[in-house]
This record gives sequence, C-alpha cells and structure tokens, in this order.
Amino acid sequence: MAAEKLPVLLEEIRACRLCEDHLPLGPNPVLRAAASARILIVGQAPGTKVHTTNIPWNDPSGDRLRKWLSIGRDTFYDESRIAIIPMGFCYPGRGKGGDLPPRPECVSTWHNRLLQQLPNLQLTLLVGQYAQRHYLPHWYGNITENIRHYRDALPARYFPLPHPSPRNSLWLRRRPWFEKEVVPELQKHVKKILKVK
Repeated sequence: MAAEKLPVLLEEIRACRLCEDHLPLGPNPVLRAAASARILIVGQAPGTKVHTTNIPWNDPSGDRLRKWLSIGRDTFYDESRIAIIPMGFCYPGRGKGGDLPPRPECVSTWHNRLLQQLPNLQLTLLVGQYAQRHYLPHWYGNITENIRHYRDALPARYFPLPHPSPRNSLWLRRRPWFEKEVVPELQKHVKKILKVK
C-alpha cells in the first residue's frame, strides 16, 4: 500500500508552490524516496547547484558525505535503498553567512506524510542543526555535543552528523575525533544496512 501512495505524494510535493513568494530562484522541490528505502538522509536545503541539476547532494558537500558513508554515487542515488529528504525542499536564498535556513513549510506540510510512506527505514542521518533540532530525541546544546553523543540517538535510529560543507572544514580540523571515531561507526552501520562491502 505504501508503494502505491508514495509516487502520488512525491508528485504532489514536486508541484508544491507554498513558498513561491519567498524563493529567489522559484520553487523546485528536490528530494528522492522509495518505500523500500532503508536509510534516510535529512539535510538542510538544496544549494544553487542542486537547484539547477535537480540532483540532491550534487556538490562538494555531497562528495564529502559520500566519503563519510564510504559509498559511491550509484549506491547513494539508488532511491530504492536511500531516501533523501531535506528539511526544506527548495533553495531558500542567500544570507550574510551563506544560504538562508530552510523554509519551515516543508516540515510542517510534508515530512510526516513522507515518513509514513517509508516503512523500511532502519537509520536516519540527521545532517546539520536544522535536522537535528527537529528530529533528535535530545538536543545537547550544540552540534558538537549532539555528534559526540551519537550513540544516544542510535536506539531511535538516528545518527547526527555535521554538515559536510567545505565551510565546515575548520570544525572538522578542530575535532579530529569525528573522522577517527564517529565516521568508522557510521560506515559500519551503513554497510550493515545496505549490505555493501
């Protein structure tokens, strides 16, 4: 039943115009999902390159994320295995420090409906503060502490991650424990769920 409803829901989302007046490049919801997906990636919102290509994580941030997951593009973009649903489906525009926050309408209008159509999820990767603030059972005060306590979120099938943007390179350099300790654990879970080598 879920597989029958999801394509209709995705079509409805891709036709969404709720935020049209607030989007500098116009509406273009970018997401991928199939009822059979076992991993969900919840990120922030598409950047300009993703908006143009309609391919989520199709930028240097995506390259780094795939490296953390230790999977190639074919596996990453196999929506029968990995669903990609950002907090905001459209490019929100640019502010002083980078892209603006994702528009809140997507979460309140679409997320619950989408999640109900993804019955096979075994792990949800919460990439960045917006996804973590919304979905993490417990907020530890900041991204660093959320990630340091990633094991606490695993029983709820969540795995908090920093945003893989090149803008976060300094954060990563100052916290070598993330790539030494957390990334191998992430890869272990991903490989087990997706049954990849």
